[in-house]
Amino acid sequence: MSAHYRCGLVVGKFCPLHRGHGLVIGHALAHCDEVLIISYTKPGFSGYDCALREAWLKARFPRTIRLVIDDARLATQCKELGIARLPSLPADDAPELEHREFVAWLCTDLLHRRPDAVFTSEDYGDGFARVLAEQFAQPVAHVCVDKARVTHPISGTQIRNNPHRHRTQLYPEVYASFVRRIGILGGESSGKTTLARALAANLDTTWVPEYGRELWECKDGQLVFDDMVAIGRMQVEKERMQLAHAQRFLICDTSPLTTLFYSHAMFGQADPELVRLAERGYDTIILCSPDIEFIQDGTRRDSDFRQRQHQWYLEYLNARGIAHLAMSGPPEKRLAAAMAYIADSALKAPLGHIAGEVVCKELGMNCRCRPEGA
Repeated sequence: MSAHYRCGLVVGKFCPLHRGHGLVIGHALAHCDEVLIISYTKPGFSGYDCALREAWLKARFPRTIRLVIDDARLATQCKELGIARLPSLPADDAPELEHREFVAWLCTDLLHRRPDAVFTSEDYGDGFARVLAEQFAQPVAHVCVDKARVTHPISGTQIRNNPHRHRTQLYPEVYASFVRRIGILGGESSGKTTLARALAANLDTTWVPEYGRELWECKDGQLVFDDMVAIGRMQVEKERMQLAHAQRFLICDTSPLTTLFYSHAMFGQADPELVRLAERGYDTIILCSPDIEFIQDGTRRDSDFRQRQHQWYLEYLNARGIAHLAMSGPPEKRLAAAMAYIADSALKAPLGHIAGEVVCKELGMNCRCRPEGA
């Protein structure tokens, strides 16, 4: 393909964004002065909201002009631009002409551009280009990229059914959205690290150690107030870095909530940023009870402090209605209970909605719950 265009257009649901989409967008970027990406779907797919799809596109294709909308976003943008006409998004199964005319309106009225090329990997692109040419009163070329899906033989439906099976077709920042983060909390010497290691081994994934302990050892226990927010930031950053190596789950040995507790316990206050970091959500929270022998390793206080810490976590979680699994008993009992809880909660995954039977089979577990209405 040697032609060069002033403005290219790529339209898609991107639920999720995958490498097949990327191939088309990459071709557009290579052969256009600027590229518009428009994404919408109605009624859409649970777990694939506009903000997430927009974040994926921005991270992977920052040089594009992106419009990711639903009816609410469209209404807001029209109001800001003073546009009186307010069309609704066409349903996914609406006639092709309705979609084509809607996209043409988005280009002219919202984006103030008239693309001279549309990039797809489908036959529908020819008719799409003809309608755009009529609406724009100018020639619009259709550039079809890898129609046979030779380079990336994948579809959004396949990935939604099981994103982990098709991980190689996803960009790292996209796959990270499918990884369920499991936060393990508990007082000192309550078995958090033992459980984290065991879960990572059993789930064939990676885990994130407690950074606060690492820094404490590096500074010979002489932490200052400013270290608290630095620990919280680094704990989150280490989670982000490990997502690239995780398989389905990421096991997190503590969270910034732990640092928030120590900030209050050691300094009687907490940086507002640390408070915000402590509100970071996890797909599953496991709270280890202080019912095992307290082992003093030279970095810990005592069993009374451990009990106070455990009670603080309980009060924090309960006050905010944060669901969690209270873990007690010996290590083998804790591991079995955690594995069962994780297998069951996988049915509630915010993305992908993989069949529960598939998840549980891969974990070697028996499902004890089903989706509502099943």
